[in-house]
Amino acid sequence: MEEEDTKQLPAVIPVFPLPGVLLLPTIQLPLNIFEPRYLAMFNDALAGNRYIGMIQPSEVEADPGTAPLYPIGCVGRISSSSETDDGRMLVTLTGISRFRIKQEIVAITPYRQIEADYGPFEGDKKHHPGSDDLDRTALLAVLKSYFATLDMEASGESLQTMPMTVLINQLSVLCPFESIEKQALIEVGDIAERYDLLINLMTMACHEPVHDEDDELWTH
Repeated sequence: MEEEDTKQLPAVIPVFPLPGVLLLPTIQLPLNIFEPRYLAMFNDALAGNRYIGMIQPSEVEADPGTAPLYPIGCVGRISSSSETDDGRMLVTLTGISRFRIKQEIVAITPYRQIEADYGPFEGDKKHHPGSDDLDRTALLAVLKSYFATLDMEASGESLQTMPMTVLINQLSVLCPFESIEKQALIEVGDIAERYDLLINLMTMACHEPVHDEDDELWTH
């Protein structure tokens, strides 16, 4: 996918508040959409510029339609979509840039909209040469132990060849961390800080009971 200048991203975007779900730049997120308000949001986006902001509500138990939102999320562009026979939409969002909420817009739509500030995250779409110096071996060693606690296997050639920035972001999105931990991963300043936090979270999880979560296809 061709890189997009954050200056060309829309100032106002619809947001999909979903606890425990993270989107980061360049990463693809599969979504299963069935609630009427979010079907309307994705249909409107498909008819327009295809941008959707993913963000977490800061109160997990509250209705995402009215709950307070964390200040930072990530805008994505719909890269694929299909409809099912029972009226659902299967959508893939590709992350473009993080954003900070300037303000929430009073909208007549059934879904929420915000004014986004991309300025603090201009570097999200750039290559970070320093990430190539991060210790892949150490990350994969912790990942192997962490996946063992989930009864999963950490293997595959892509783990050895994937650019470190993409690998760190991909693991941050896919690993079933708590909502507050996911938010910490999106709010860190740079990829080196996310690398350190990711290793710390996986290390701590290796010593805690693991609960089941669907970490492949999020629904709403």
